[in-house]
Amino acid sequence: MARKVIIDCDPGIDDAIALILALFDPRLEVIAVTTCSGTVESDRCTQNVVGLLEKLDPPRIPRIGAGTDPDDAPVTDNRYLHGEDGLGNVHFTPIQRQHIMSSEKLLADQIKSSPDSVTVLCLGPLTGLAKAFQRDPSIMEQVDKIVIVGGSTQGIGDVTAAAEFNMHFDPSSACSVLRSPTTKTLIPLEITNQVTFDLNFLNSLPAKHTRAGSVLHSIVPHLFRTYRQHRGQEAINLNAVLGVAYLVEPMLFGSEDCSVDVEELGELTRGATIVDRRPYVATRRGVEVINRIDVEAVRDCVINGLKFAGQATGGG
Repeated sequence: MARKVIIDCDPGIDDAIALILALFDPRLEVIAVTTCSGTVESDRCTQNVVGLLEKLDPPRIPRIGAGTDPDDAPVTDNRYLHGEDGLGNVHFTPIQRQHIMSSEKLLADQIKSSPDSVTVLCLGPLTGLAKAFQRDPSIMEQVDKIVIVGGSTQGIGDVTAAAEFNMHFDPSSACSVLRSPTTKTLIPLEITNQVTFDLNFLNSLPAKHTRAGSVLHSIVPHLFRTYRQHRGQEAINLNAVLGVAYLVEPMLFGSEDCSVDVEELGELTRGATIVDRRPYVATRRGVEVINRIDVEAVRDCVINGLKFAGQATGGG
């Protein structure tokens, strides 16, 4: 039986690739895709999701929830890596869908309609999920599991010296979700950074004549160019895809239970992920933190999943 999943995201090239993996994996049933601001503003992220779904035409069309910007969003975003539109400047022009509900309402409704059966995979800032918990606190007891791709448990960030992008963008929502009485797994930056993709990745993508391949060949080369230009790296990271890999192949990952919080107020440490590993402190160890990964197997999982998506969308 396929696992019911809601993907909360801010596409973003790596988020788009994660969506392709999840939408065509028979082990997952993506019942909804909700958006948040982060890589680009929330309206653009929602347009990106609508455009991707129209291009991909997956076997099951998930519901779409439109996110809103947090009250205390920083000036920074990730356009410098992902392009002005978040998807390598392909500028999808999706048909405008009517009556797209808010992310927080869709999250709450879908969790309540399938209690104890829905996993929420969070690939961006945690704004929408935090608002959903505020909207209806009862869903905290009804969500099966939350998988969060974000944070840095070693104190080395990617958007600041101390903070990973998703946590830095909306630290108050991150605090709210991490402190919630839910089952949570955190896939931090030091794990996602271990899985890199070199230029050979382009040769392993599905053929351009497939729907999945057409999208991938349109967006992935942009990320190689910007990584080289802005970071001096020939290989790219695709953080979001590790969230999907964890859902379908959890045995490729190891973990420890920790107490995790996020710094909200620090001038230099906004969004820093704080992990309390002191053995003598009687704090609630409410977060499963991924601390080991089979790098080669996860990379193969991603490449094979994309090939399968290409086979499923051949001739598009």
